[in-house]
Amino acid sequence: MTVTTLRAGLVGFGFAGQTFHAPVLSAVPGLELAAVASSQPEKVRKDWPGVPVVSDVAALVARSDIDLVVVATPNAQHFPVAKAALEAGKHVVVDKPFTLDVDEARALAALAQRNKRVLAVYQNRRFDADFLTLKDVLASGELGRPVYLESHFDRFRPEVKVRWREQAVPGSGLWVDLGAHLVDQSVQLFGLPDTIQLDTAVLRDGAVVEDYFHAVLRYESGPHAPLRVVLHSTTLAADAAPRYIVHGTRGSYVKHGVDTQEDALRAGQRPPAEGWGADPLDGELTLVGSDGTASKRSVPTRAGNYVDYYAAVRDAILGKGPNPVPPEQAVALMELLDLGRQSALEGRAIPVARP
Repeated sequence: MTVTTLRAGLVGFGFAGQTFHAPVLSAVPGLELAAVASSQPEKVRKDWPGVPVVSDVAALVARSDIDLVVVATPNAQHFPVAKAALEAGKHVVVDKPFTLDVDEARALAALAQRNKRVLAVYQNRRFDADFLTLKDVLASGELGRPVYLESHFDRFRPEVKVRWREQAVPGSGLWVDLGAHLVDQSVQLFGLPDTIQLDTAVLRDGAVVEDYFHAVLRYESGPHAPLRVVLHSTTLAADAAPRYIVHGTRGSYVKHGVDTQEDALRAGQRPPAEGWGADPLDGELTLVGSDGTASKRSVPTRAGNYVDYYAAVRDAILGKGPNPVPPEQAVALMELLDLGRQSALEGRAIPVARP
């Protein structure tokens, strides 16, 4: 049987490209890291000896042997790089956030449709161990109707680093960085909210962009109403809150700790290592019976696997499966991120238009 190998070109070898994309896509059978566009060739060759390094995007997208272009640049470059790749006839994966705003997102989606190319956004945290387990808990129905979800992504990083993510440049700040994950997960669980209200702040000494956010998504209509979803992130949490708190009409679920894959990738591990994606921390499920008696039990956290994302991209390109994060989902998420920024500026809840 002939196995089709798709050749990927990676644009950018900073934190995202080096940590989240190169090792993950290379772990997928049928995907090969074939070239990297980077201004740091020695850094690339240290990790990936033998992989060609080109100096710019034009040289990468002009290569006839590249099937898929992965955009792992600073956020402000997502749109022009993805546009160039799509115009060159390549399939494209863009790191989150998709673009700087929803107008850019719609333009890329339309271009991909015209050129009949797969365009996907790297929402890897759909494949986190804790999120996959949360989906299982909700699907089991044990909690009854969920009425409240609190999702935290807290860190303790008191020192402001000299990097574009923490400078006053387009596409920086915590809301589009971690908010892109938390909002996406919420929409995956419950669909679009009726309103979104966001509060942001600059809390660390020397910080110049928001390093804290607190968002409330209200569901007042539809199958999940009434429901409140609270999304929270800060870089000054020495004692982090639970990753998830869910209350339902029959009980509650609490999960501490975050998915282990990022730390493993930062440490230089590559999937599929033994125990990849395993989470040692169980969640706790509290159920209340009809007699008012409460019972508690641990819920083992299933393993996560970012490799599944790129395997799905491979299958979508080959016509063997759906796009894991299609453009219409990416556009809807960018609209919510834009509405969140509007809410923070105006200090009010902003209605969300439904398709």
